[in-house]
Amino acid sequence: MLDTLLGWIDDRSGLITATRRVLQHPVPPRTGWWYVFGSATGLAFLLQVATGIALATAYVPSSGQAYDSLRFISEQALLGRFLRGMHYFGASAMVLLIGIHVSRTYLMAAYKFPRELNWLTGAVLLLLTLALAFTGQLLRWDQTAVWSVIVGAAQAGRMPIVGEQIARFILAGDTLGGATLSRFFAFHVFFIPALVFLLIGVHLLLVLRHGISERPKAGEPVDPATYRRRYDELLQREGVPFWPDAAWRDVVFGAAMVSTVALLAVIVGPPDLGPPPDPSILEAYPRPDWYFLWYFAVLAMAPQHLETIIIVAGPLVFGALLLLVPMFNKGERSVRRRPMAALLVVFIWTMILVFWVAGERADWSPDFDAAPLPAQVVRSTDPTIVAGAKLFHDKGCEFCHAVAGYGGKRGPDLTDVAARMSPDQITGRITNGGPNMPAYVRVLTSEETAAIVAFLNTRR
Repeated sequence: MLDTLLGWIDDRSGLITATRRVLQHPVPPRTGWWYVFGSATGLAFLLQVATGIALATAYVPSSGQAYDSLRFISEQALLGRFLRGMHYFGASAMVLLIGIHVSRTYLMAAYKFPRELNWLTGAVLLLLTLALAFTGQLLRWDQTAVWSVIVGAAQAGRMPIVGEQIARFILAGDTLGGATLSRFFAFHVFFIPALVFLLIGVHLLLVLRHGISERPKAGEPVDPATYRRRYDELLQREGVPFWPDAAWRDVVFGAAMVSTVALLAVIVGPPDLGPPPDPSILEAYPRPDWYFLWYFAVLAMAPQHLETIIIVAGPLVFGALLLLVPMFNKGERSVRRRPMAALLVVFIWTMILVFWVAGERADWSPDFDAAPLPAQVVRSTDPTIVAGAKLFHDKGCEFCHAVAGYGGKRGPDLTDVAARMSPDQITGRITNGGPNMPAYVRVLTSEETAAIVAFLNTRR
């Protein structure tokens, strides 16, 4: 009966025959484990779709109810915490896997003739994956998520000519509110996934049309005049069917990826919800999810006069490089003959890792947990100096400035500030502010300012 049913479906639709042809299409030999990251990225996306649909059944995309609905999902809904964890770690897996897949494709020069469009569709899929990650963070609708989007809109606003329009588009108006959440929800759930499905289809069709790129060999450059004939001869001579000779690795790696995501969802769980968004808190230092943390650290640690240049030029240069790669569609594919390609990939991953570590340490963020300065650091019994040391903590100065190892690292270390600045200069800086430092003229009374200056004047 099953054979009869499948035969009837195949006779009417041709789906089974088409699927069999796809699974049995020949691929080059010795593809190895480096070729599993593309299929694993697609599987991670399907995992995101499945868990996202489940979460959407209980999530309320309203500025007044989104936060409470997420708390309900996390604390009361059946498998809610597990599904949130799967969705979060699935997003992390998707970003990481597509980054590795793009790196592997570049190192093996699989973008060369005739696979230039394969690269371009993959590059757009990379950008859409980052867009999915960015829009998904706001849906948590807590203080950190809201301010991360405000910071992102402020950065986009620095773009010349179109910056203001881009910022308004991100916020769905002049300020962040319910319309912003609705827009992000629509893009995260409908528009961007639809584009991803479309481009994955095109990408797979291109892979079937041009075949999977063979492992490169030194001394066998790509020549558009002869490549197709040489590739067809390789498949006829040594080609193996995709299933099961090559696809079993995809199945094993995909299963391991899903199992790892599920295990992390159970053991670690989803990110904790911060406090609900409060527009009255103007001094906020949000931390984005880990895959954007390195870029956030770059901007936070860059000199102030370079911030706008990095914000404007960084995305443009990155996009231009992605689009220009297929122009170099001839010549050697082996990384042994392309050492600069290997150095570039190592440099990019090293920089991301270095700035990610800096972002994790967050020296550029205030230390709100800084303890008051102990007596051995104050080193005085003078009431004014003792009061100044206490105000140094109570008024938040210690959150950004360290004294004798106590305090934050966002601002300059003030352990020996009196050796560098006079009391009048210290007073002027506190009163008028400076680069990345607000003015405290309306925050501190003259007596409080004098007490803090008296304390800092002992630091030599």
